Amino acid sequence: MAWNEPGNSNNKDPWGNNNKGGKDQGPPDLDEIYRDTVTKMKKAFGGNGGSNNGSSNGSSGASSTGLVIGFIVVLLVWAYMGLATIKEAQRGVVLRFGEFHSIIEPGLKWQPAFVDKIIPVDVESVVSLTASGEMLTQDENVVIVSMDIQYRILDPRAYLFSVTDPDYSLHQATDAALRQVVGHTNMDDILTTGREVVRQQTRELLDATIEPYNLGIEVVDVNFLPARPPEQVKEAFDDAIAAQEDEEKFVNEANAYAREIEPTARAKVRRMEQESEAYKQRVILEAQGEIARFEKLLPEYQAAPEVTRQRLYIETMEAVYANTSKVMIDVEGGGNMMYLPLDKIMQQQNNNVQTQNTSPFNQNSTPQSTSIEATRNSERFNTGRQSSGRN
Repeated sequence: MAWNEPGNSNNKDPWGNNNKGGKDQGPPDLDEIYRDTVTKMKKAFGGNGGSNNGSSNGSSGASSTGLVIGFIVVLLVWAYMGLATIKEAQRGVVLRFGEFHSIIEPGLKWQPAFVDKIIPVDVESVVSLTASGEMLTQDENVVIVSMDIQYRILDPRAYLFSVTDPDYSLHQATDAALRQVVGHTNMDDILTTGREVVRQQTRELLDATIEPYNLGIEVVDVNFLPARPPEQVKEAFDDAIAAQEDEEKFVNEANAYAREIEPTARAKVRRMEQESEAYKQRVILEAQGEIARFEKLLPEYQAAPEVTRQRLYIETMEAVYANTSKVMIDVEGGGNMMYLPLDKIMQQQNNNVQTQNTSPFNQNSTPQSTSIEATRNSERFNTGRQSSGRN
């Protein structure tokens, strides 16, 4: 039953006023309600909530001052919470009520707390990521390969909001690109000579894969780490690699030898060419000289053919016999030719002279012994002549 309904014996005014014995004063004063509230708060915290108006007015002033000071402190704390320091290598991504607002440069920045949130993102440091695993090659061999990716953040906004986890997405893209390249390459090329080709193809495929996703990442470098076969066949592959290294070593040594010997061979070729050219010129000049000589002999031959023919024969024989120690004597009117062994005679005389010089009895040699030796040589010569005559 409402307090002001008829017949209510407990007719009490909720504002503390009773209609009996007094008149209705209307709604209470707001200042009085405020003072009562402050008084009750002071009592709750152990203060004195006096009932006189002077004390109430003083308490009200002190409470107002405290509230102002508290508000100022809260304001200062709120302002301090909005300060943020962005390092030189970072960029600050500002979120206003959880939505992207702007990107701020390095330095001391202030954003309203609980309204804006700053996320620092490092855009200069290079981060390394490794993707590895057992992969199947084109020739159906299993090889363990590893690829080291070095990247940095290029666009902070795209890095934070394009995908859920850009680092994980990059790792998956690297693994997919590497498996595709390895799957189209022979194992020998992966282990030895084709490593650079695999690296370049993997980087090109990786760039093409992450471009549509707009990860905000720039791939700086791609390093293809040493590949290895499974442990079960490692020894056999080590032997194969050693053989290939030996082959490369021998090829390099052969190329070095070729580079060393080639200048000498070229010099020898040039020398032979020059000698052949000189020989050619000499033969030509000699032929031209012979032609000139025969042209000069032609008038003489035409004037006296027999005399010229005889002279040419004699000159030719002189040139022939000048280089031999054997003498052939032609007897005019006879059919035999005598042979005079002057080389043997001269050799025997030289031997005799050496024997006389080295013999301890050479002091007893007399002209008579020399004469006897000359007589014996003469007899040998006559004997040889008679034999030649009989023949």
